[in-house]
Amino acid sequence: MKTLKDLGDLKGKRVLVRADFNVPLDGATITDDGRIKAALPTINALRDEGAKVILMAHLGRPKGKVVPELSLAPVAARLGELLGVAVPLAADTYGDDAKAKVSAMSDGDVVLLQNVRFNPEETSKDAQERAAYAKRIAALGDVFVSDGFGVVHRAQGSNYDVAADLPSAAGLLVEKEVKALSHATVNPERPLTVVLGGSKVSDKLGVIENLLDKANRLVIGGGMVFTFLKAKGYAVGSSLLEEDQLEKVKGYIDTAKQRGVELILPTDIVVNAGFPAGDTPIDPQVVPADAIPEDRMGLDIGPESARLFHDAIVDSKTVVWNGPMGVFEVPQFAEGTRAVAQALVDATAKGAFTIVGGGDSASAVRNLGFPEDGFSHISTGGGASLEFLEGKTLPGLEVLN
Repeated sequence: MKTLKDLGDLKGKRVLVRADFNVPLDGATITDDGRIKAALPTINALRDEGAKVILMAHLGRPKGKVVPELSLAPVAARLGELLGVAVPLAADTYGDDAKAKVSAMSDGDVVLLQNVRFNPEETSKDAQERAAYAKRIAALGDVFVSDGFGVVHRAQGSNYDVAADLPSAAGLLVEKEVKALSHATVNPERPLTVVLGGSKVSDKLGVIENLLDKANRLVIGGGMVFTFLKAKGYAVGSSLLEEDQLEKVKGYIDTAKQRGVELILPTDIVVNAGFPAGDTPIDPQVVPADAIPEDRMGLDIGPESARLFHDAIVDSKTVVWNGPMGVFEVPQFAEGTRAVAQALVDATAKGAFTIVGGGDSASAVRNLGFPEDGFSHISTGGGASLEFLEGKTLPGLEVLN
């Protein structure tokens, strides 16, 4: 994979950078700027070389239409604060305003193009349509840098097709992500413990199948655990359950046993009368994992499980975590996720290589107040990191080879 050093002298060059600025918003307020901060090393490296940095990114799912609420204006403002320079936002992606703002750039300047997903061609399934659109964007630059790891698992106009029109390379963030995830999956230091959570087993099928060949321990929590508990014959009350995955999960349990992979499931669960929303009261109770009442919903792992998970993680040399242990947005159901995050911090302090696998896990560690340097790596790509862990070929990386 080509990297920045393969692009040669960039002084005065117009460098198109595909970043991942798909940040969570509360109105016009960014609630987690982690992805913007993750792009700073590449942006600053290019500015230091005297390049003209032209950034492109998406926000949300406007589905090919201009949606004012999904403008990148809040991102341009926050990025300007972090860089200490003005970051003009073009009114379009490749039109007259984008061309004018790029033409006015001096060496070291930064411009942000408007949300690429305002253009229907960005995510078109028609390769020719997408390629023609990409050429219009490519005309703004001299070289292309792919630094939006969160989108490299998709073949889209601004991260895949543009690379066919310009000299291209991975940015520092993409390079860092690939090295970190490879560190954990290619000859990792052992024991290797994989911690999976989140709502659905179906979201993690490929990861489980791929890592059952590699992991020493598989630790399961979150909403997906109830399909595992049901597969073991336990009643799960009104908890989230994927009936259509039960046979597959039974197969995973058998395979783990045959291959000597330690499968660690919760021994206790924090339950509630239902999901904490609307008129449903918050009344958490701890029950054994094999005795969830019929009228209760599991929303977190219990304190005994938290200690069990902590001990397994701290006893590891490599840890990959993807998915919260419960409904961490509600304080009463956040303790399992907090315990896993703390276990990774403790393992890191003991010399383990630890990865927080993006998406909700990354948001959780920040929202729960954990320092980012407490982990070896926090991925910026939820879906991309999952597909990497599944062993899939990622188009946005393959095109850089």
